[in-house]
Amino acid sequence: MKHSTNYFNTLIEIAEDCPVSQAEVPPLKGDKKSVANLQFEMLIDNPYRYTSDEVFFAVHALRKGISKSDFEAEKALFFSKGQPCFRASPLAKRYGWGVHSNAEGKVALHGMDAETYANLVQDETVVKKKAMRSKRK
Repeated sequence: MKHSTNYFNTLIEIAEDCPVSQAEVPPLKGDKKSVANLQFEMLIDNPYRYTSDEVFFAVHALRKGISKSDFEAEKALFFSKGQPCFRASPLAKRYGWGVHSNAEGKVALHGMDAETYANLVQDETVVKKKAMRSKRK
């Protein structure tokens, strides 16, 4: 059974307890890029180019050093069990980025302070899902 993180026509809204008032570029900490850095870099200049499954597997492969020749086998293994989706991403929880999936499941980042984010929040045809909170109530 293949699990998927893809949403369609859905906005992952920023978390209720997101600590910023405007979208931030995830800062580099040390010489190894974080998951948030890698997701951000992949999406910020490529809106609606990738599905969330493609983003999550690409980041996983990069961090684990998976070679291109092993991609298909590793991808099957990766999606053989459930994976966290963008609701759990630091981009939506900590850095103020909404993640919109279009009708084809391709994703784009929208800063919480951007007009495009506000328009998506107001659009009744778009399904809304809140990012997970960082802290329990």
